[in-house]
Amino acid sequence: MSQRVAGQAAILAGITLVAIAPSMAEEHEFTQELLELGRSELAAIVREPVVIDAVRTQNARTGTLPQTEIDALDTQWRAEIDAGSGAQPLITETMSNAASQYLASVQDGTEGVYTEMFVMDAVGLNVAQSTVTSDYWQGDEAKWQDSFGQGADAIHVSEIEYDESSQVFQSQVSLPVVDPDTGAPIGAITVGINLWYLE
Repeated sequence: MSQRVAGQAAILAGITLVAIAPSMAEEHEFTQELLELGRSELAAIVREPVVIDAVRTQNARTGTLPQTEIDALDTQWRAEIDAGSGAQPLITETMSNAASQYLASVQDGTEGVYTEMFVMDAVGLNVAQSTVTSDYWQGDEAKWQDSFGQGADAIHVSEIEYDESSQVFQSQVSLPVVDPDTGAPIGAITVGINLWYLE
């Protein structure tokens, strides 16, 4: 059996596990390997000064926003996506910052292993990202709640998903961005991992 076929069988086995045992929706064939990736490569990424500085800067602006303003920013982001190539001030501002450029460079360097990367602030709004996400606020999702919301050592691994556009099976790994001066979480990162590359 080829490595690719064996990998597909393992991924499908993980999907079967999710379907049979929904209470274990975040446990699958690749969970332990993804946790190790979170503790090593991804932990190094969130320690980069460009990431920490970007989160600190945005937290100073968004840390006290009421939910109505957070929702309005998310609505604006979605409207800008729907508008296509027209004026996209919020998307342009986010995608052009130094932290987004850093994430894009890291993702490019993995040659397909990382499918997406985005950093969130202390209220769950995107700070930086390698590619445009479908929404701007992640605060209502497990990727933010179970990383930022669970302390400095937390790592969240999502269930396996099939991305129709890229035709890959992937899982998202999320962990807090920690302030090196206080040891407290100040944001979070989510990284999509192409499971074809895991043995």
